Amino acid sequence: MTLFSDSPLPAALIDWLASGLLNLAWWQVLLVGLVLTHITIVSVTLYLHRHSAHRALDLHPAVKHFFRFWLWMTTGMGTKAWTAIHRKHHAKCEQAEDPHSPQIHGLKKVMWQGAELYRAEAKNAETLSRYGHGTPNDWMERNVYERHSVLGVSLMLVIDVLLFGALGAALWAVQMVWIPFWAAGVINGVGHYWGYRNFEAQDASTNVSPWGLIVGGEELHNNHHTYPTSAKFSVKPYEFDIGWMYITILNKLGLAHPKKTPPRLAYGAVRPVADDQTLEALIAHRYEVMASYARHMRAVFAQQTEAADVSGALRSARRWLHRDAEKVPPAAVPQLAEARAAYPALDKMVTMREELRQLWLTTGRTREQLVADLQAWCHHAEESGIAALRDFSLKLRAVKYAS
Repeated sequence: MTLFSDSPLPAALIDWLASGLLNLAWWQVLLVGLVLTHITIVSVTLYLHRHSAHRALDLHPAVKHFFRFWLWMTTGMGTKAWTAIHRKHHAKCEQAEDPHSPQIHGLKKVMWQGAELYRAEAKNAETLSRYGHGTPNDWMERNVYERHSVLGVSLMLVIDVLLFGALGAALWAVQMVWIPFWAAGVINGVGHYWGYRNFEAQDASTNVSPWGLIVGGEELHNNHHTYPTSAKFSVKPYEFDIGWMYITILNKLGLAHPKKTPPRLAYGAVRPVADDQTLEALIAHRYEVMASYARHMRAVFAQQTEAADVSGALRSARRWLHRDAEKVPPAAVPQLAEARAAYPALDKMVTMREELRQLWLTTGRTREQLVADLQAWCHHAEESGIAALRDFSLKLRAVKYAS
């Protein structure tokens, strides 16, 4: 006779462990997991990122507290630490002090050990003090969310197991790695290493994908680094920021208010000469203008090397032709110098790129002097004999500022 043979308890316990209170199939648990992790992503991008770190968005108090509670249960992250670390990332981007730059730490480390980098920086009292201002400091934050961060994720584990049984434990594990992988790994890693760039921002930020669905719009990382105080990350007609979609819905419900969106670069008729409006548009949209210049440079490089038997090292210089000199890694400097020596047209374009950049970097010159400098630059570009430079200059004389 076996123990509990007359009791239904063991069988019921086994059934509960197998499927939990909801008795869902594995694919239903998978769907629930996708919904729960998506809510976590939305909490990070809307509350921690756009609202807390950049003040690009106002949220209703009830919405803010829901996000704080949800992040406490699903990540254990505190508002002050996340905000401070992200602000420091922008302030020290691609420098030695950057908490999670793949240019400094290497892509592999940021991808797979991004959570460790975050935790290490969260212990830096100077970072929290200098960059963590304006974050919640109420009773709940001090006594629950910060003091008992482990309690939240433990509560999530209990809930998952109660509802979904053994699959709930697996679901909980996925929830715990979701943000470290997608946000700390993919966005902080790949988003500064590989992808396309709408703007020649001063850092190495890239757009991982034009469709910001999985990571709440954070995939549009180059756009964000160009306009960090914008609540909207998409800028091109083919781009989609699902985070902005949620902001629009919350705004219609009176639960959110975006403060700023990206300015728009527009084109009109080509002016006879560059004027103060051209200068204003150039400075306001300098990163987008420089991205256009980069495309012209790459086209010239492709034309000049198409029929030539060039070395792999020379071809790799293409990546750095359009970057600021101080952003070119030492290992790539000889390759860049070789490319410039081999192709005078490219050398001219690199030189004139730096001259154009000095229009917004140089201090001590009046607006009238800067307009004269821009007119001289356009004249030299159009008389250079380089078709790409001429075409770019004509396009530049057609730009206008549109907020």
